[in-house]
Amino acid sequence: MSLADPTRSFADQRQHLLERYDGNVPRYTSYPTAVEFSNAVDEDTVTGWLGQTSLEERLSVYVHIPFCKRLCWYCGCNTRAVRNRSLISDYIAFVGEELALLEKALPGRPHVGAIHLGGGTPNMLSREDLGSLFGALRHVFKVSPGAEIAAELDPSVLTREWVVAAVFHGLTRASVGVQDLSPHVQEAVNRIESFEVVERAVGWLREAGIASINLDLMYGLPRQRTEDVLSTLDKVLTLRPERLALFGYAHVPWVKSHQKLIEQGDLPGAAERLDQSEAAAAKLEGEGYIRIGLDHFALPDDPLAVALKQNRLRRNFQGYTADPHMTLIGVGASSISSLPQGYYQNDPTELGWRRRIQEGRLPVVRGITLTEEDRFRGAIIETLMCRRAVDLQSVCAGHGRSVDELGPEQEMLEAMRADGVVDLSGDKVSLTPLGQPWLRSVARVFDRRSGAQSRFSRVL
Repeated sequence: MSLADPTRSFADQRQHLLERYDGNVPRYTSYPTAVEFSNAVDEDTVTGWLGQTSLEERLSVYVHIPFCKRLCWYCGCNTRAVRNRSLISDYIAFVGEELALLEKALPGRPHVGAIHLGGGTPNMLSREDLGSLFGALRHVFKVSPGAEIAAELDPSVLTREWVVAAVFHGLTRASVGVQDLSPHVQEAVNRIESFEVVERAVGWLREAGIASINLDLMYGLPRQRTEDVLSTLDKVLTLRPERLALFGYAHVPWVKSHQKLIEQGDLPGAAERLDQSEAAAAKLEGEGYIRIGLDHFALPDDPLAVALKQNRLRRNFQGYTADPHMTLIGVGASSISSLPQGYYQNDPTELGWRRRIQEGRLPVVRGITLTEEDRFRGAIIETLMCRRAVDLQSVCAGHGRSVDELGPEQEMLEAMRADGVVDLSGDKVSLTPLGQPWLRSVARVFDRRSGAQSRFSRVL
């Protein structure tokens, strides 16, 4: 009997899907994933790639700021807690030197349409640091009028003065970390923060004219229950953010050793995580937000929702974006760049990154050169991750391929159809309402590289 058989109870269907599809799967912010990077791509390779950068097309820039005032135990980012502000200023000086090295490799001053400050906590930068950073960026790049400039913010560190300074340098969008407002959850992850702190931060941003605010939330945290997720939503929705991200906590203590501070027994199981995710999604959709791909929600007139409606939504190393630029240059320790020829990553260790820059070298340690097969499969995966559907015939035609080449994938999709995860109509694949949580698993069907990697986080 097919799982999609209406005689099966919803509980039976869901339990079967949890057992069958809740494996370790990439988040597909790129294809191939960073796990496939190697030292076959080095500084010489990247210098050659950068030299071919088009000066006619706009690109994006990502700057990684690996500092926080505290270390949240759930964090999967490349960051560390610092108290000495001079270390941050020194880091920004090295970013300036890295930008000078990029300037030598580039054929001229490219136009930039988007700048994203990520971390870590970019608002750990002083106002002087901000001035130095944007001065260096504007020296190397022509920042286009109307460029989107975004920053990830910790509300407990934010000040009104910092917001004013950031807006002076062009800040147009802000992403504020919230995660969960329940005291017992915050205690379990070492992030104590009241709703009033978040409300104050959003108020300063609105006061300064920031018209696009995203709030980052999480489910699957230790001691977290579905009622905690919904209670947090009740509070933050009073701020009416243009976007919300609802990330599933990825427990990977073999990658991030500080996550060992989280008690394994405090973590909700897969069924509870699914309840949290779907209850939150239902509430947000009921409040008028559009579900975007895997884990984002946006008001209908937000650029992210508009991009989805117009089939312009994209996914890159920062997640879902309306950014149309095909080249992304990453700056700072651990940052990843995406160029037409391939991907590359800077040294993830701050000391290694600094040493290479001191030696007058681009701080590249690994990467991957894209093949035509990678581009073909990457197009299918990105389309699925963005639209939760894909027309295989259309993608194949765009890459000079035949759908017949996807025979093995079609067999796997047929099994997913029998499980009620996808609908198949000719060469069109779309996730069913029951299949929404398994988007990454469906995308995995087209991944010929990753294999069974325990280093990836679980789907739920």
